[in-house]
Amino acid sequence: MQLDQIRQIAVIGLGRMGHGIAQTFAMAGCQVHGFDESDDARATVHRRIRGNLEDFARNDMVDGTEIDVVLDRIVVADTEARAAAGADFVVEAIAEQLTAKQEFFARIEDAVADTTIIASNSSTYTISESGVNMRRPARAVVTHWFNPPHIVPTVEVVPGPETTEEVTETTVALHRKIGKLAVRVNAEIPGFLVNRVQIAMIREVWDLYERGIASREDIDAALRGSLGFRLAACGPLAICDFGGVDIWATVYKGLAPDLRHDAEVPESIQKLVDADRCGTRTGSGIHDYDPQTIDDVTSQRDETMLKLAKLLYDPQ
Repeated sequence: MQLDQIRQIAVIGLGRMGHGIAQTFAMAGCQVHGFDESDDARATVHRRIRGNLEDFARNDMVDGTEIDVVLDRIVVADTEARAAAGADFVVEAIAEQLTAKQEFFARIEDAVADTTIIASNSSTYTISESGVNMRRPARAVVTHWFNPPHIVPTVEVVPGPETTEEVTETTVALHRKIGKLAVRVNAEIPGFLVNRVQIAMIREVWDLYERGIASREDIDAALRGSLGFRLAACGPLAICDFGGVDIWATVYKGLAPDLRHDAEVPESIQKLVDADRCGTRTGSGIHDYDPQTIDDVTSQRDETMLKLAKLLYDPQ
């Protein structure tokens, strides 16, 4: 499958990630057919995407007169097979459960042409794991988007050992064409690139939080105003160059032995999970949220990210 042959996209799973993925393809002019097992997800997907597009319009990242045009490119099917029929590129954004993904990849091949590329939006599982039961694993690849997917620029493209070079190159080119910062990860590894770095940081952040080294508010503020601020301008390896690799090596030798390095979830975090304090989705997490203002908090986050995206990644 060549880039110029890809015209119709199927997005399977229209929840938190899938609806933003569908929106991004539609904004780039693609015809998108979507499906979700949830009646509510199917019924509300256009409303949710309209809200996202209105945010884009307020930030001059889409013409408000184009909102209905974009929405018209998104067709919600009543079955998975109908959504996938005729698709040149399929991306699954279903539950992050290995068995569910393996079952999906095993059955979706019957609904698409032999040339169709099939991608997984997994944040953890390699395509070798998810596609273990496929007849033609050479056309399967991971495309790992980040929440919120319609705003965060990066998409990791991770081929498996059986993925063809043509499929990998076409997938990278497709995501760059629709305006994403597509990054090729050269080897299969659990968690790919970004999540491995993110989990390493979160392990230390959780440890500092549990030990009371700083308050939850100050931890967030400190990292936003330092790491987050610098990383928005240049990557971590460039930061090492600006600071001096020799200095970083010295700091590493001094601090690395004292950093948390086990594989256990901290007790304070596990207690939150056990109490169903899982974050904005459940109404409370590490921070407390007023149920009436969660939508406002989410909108504020998205507005900030949109401004950053426009400043740093908008080609215009």
